[in-house]
Amino acid sequence: MKSAKLFASQGGPIILSQIENEYGNVERGFQQKGFSYVRWAAQMAVGLQTGVPWVMCKQDDAPDPVINTCNGMQCGKTFNGPNSPNKPSLWTENWTSFYQFFGGVPYLRSASDIAYNVALFIIAKKGSYVNYYMYHGGTNFDRLASPFITTAYYDEAPLDEYGLVRQPKWGHLKELHAAIKSCSQPLLYGTQTTFNLGLQQKAYVFRSSTECAAFLENSGPRDVTIKFLNIPYQLTRKSISILPGCKNVAFNTGKVTIQNSIREMKPQFRFNSAEKWKVYTEAIPNFDDTSLRANRLLDQIATAKDTSDYMWYTFRLNHNSPNAQSVLSSAHGSHNYTSVAMEKNVNLVNGMNNISILSATVGLPNSGAYLERKVAGLSKVKVQRRDFTNYSWGYQTTFDAPEGNKPVVLNLGSMGKGLAWVNGQGIGRYWVSFHTPRGTPSQQWYHIPRSFLKATGNLLVILEEETGNPLGITLDTVYITN
Repeated sequence: MKSAKLFASQGGPIILSQIENEYGNVERGFQQKGFSYVRWAAQMAVGLQTGVPWVMCKQDDAPDPVINTCNGMQCGKTFNGPNSPNKPSLWTENWTSFYQFFGGVPYLRSASDIAYNVALFIIAKKGSYVNYYMYHGGTNFDRLASPFITTAYYDEAPLDEYGLVRQPKWGHLKELHAAIKSCSQPLLYGTQTTFNLGLQQKAYVFRSSTECAAFLENSGPRDVTIKFLNIPYQLTRKSISILPGCKNVAFNTGKVTIQNSIREMKPQFRFNSAEKWKVYTEAIPNFDDTSLRANRLLDQIATAKDTSDYMWYTFRLNHNSPNAQSVLSSAHGSHNYTSVAMEKNVNLVNGMNNISILSATVGLPNSGAYLERKVAGLSKVKVQRRDFTNYSWGYQTTFDAPEGNKPVVLNLGSMGKGLAWVNGQGIGRYWVSFHTPRGTPSQQWYHIPRSFLKATGNLLVILEEETGNPLGITLDTVYITN
């Protein structure tokens, strides 16, 4: 980036650089080495001489001149402030939603709550920078999602997974930004005074030699009417009114006037013809087929090396073994409880039995100290078997791209759990059978970027782990209505 002259000091667009991310969450796990690492990382970054400030997110002990910043949803309340008087208050991640887990419902953060906390950070913490995470949602294509996280990522952002405007969040924040910008002169150059207007109401006033701006906060749970400069103002509950010129209300964070948008999926093609599908079954390996053997259970992460979600464990067992009655059936964990066990009695054949167990991961660990010590796969075996003989695993068909430029999605509501590819591009993991407490899938529609598609003859491949029905799959386009 420096050789391309992309930093602001070189006339480019980059005004900030970041080194590390939320390392403070794990620093204590490494004791003195963690503290030393923070110093080394800061010195290394500053030594690059980019000419723009460096930040460390959620790193209270960020050494000078690196700036410690806040991540979260309420940095106007939770941020302790810069750790040096010569550093500004920066909010590097204002979480507009939160990532969703399979088996969980979307996290819905209101437009008014986001706007209130942005305004509060500016006035209560002298905030000079707010960055939204995420402002544009996205897709965890292929196998990139971390443990149990859905393929859709931050779909509740102001711009959703497909880049479509999500109202009222997008419009309400646009109005907030315009109101704050109209107060920029006194905010940047004025003197701040703060005084109470009631038990849970405050006025934050910024005056320069030429302009004035006021922010009237009501942190209470009820609407109230207060007087500011002898003029009555109605403040909705948990809101901030912005008054450029200290007189007229230009914006109130709690009053959302933007109409809600509704997203609709419209089927364009149905994959309901059995003649158009090719079906494959996965061969179950036995001990003689194995190429890697050990006298202990191997860790799946270290063995598979992130090349696949799947790894077979297979071994031989004589029917006369005293442990021949305890057999593992099917089971899965969740993001809260990743270790599971299930037992089921089965009849074994006389003599030698080949027992094969398929272990499947749902993303690799993404946080915590000593990630290199994280393991996955089987940890203890008595006797375990899973019979996939009658399961159809692979499905393949072709389709043409829908006309127009609307976002394209695959409705996998009739399937169970697995992965999908379009023209060799992984569109992510699906797990429709893992329902939320409401009894519905965490995610049913899966994004196919139009850049993945050809006009005709697109190849769809499905790897189904359970017993899905591919005849119920549809190819949909996404519409927004008010």
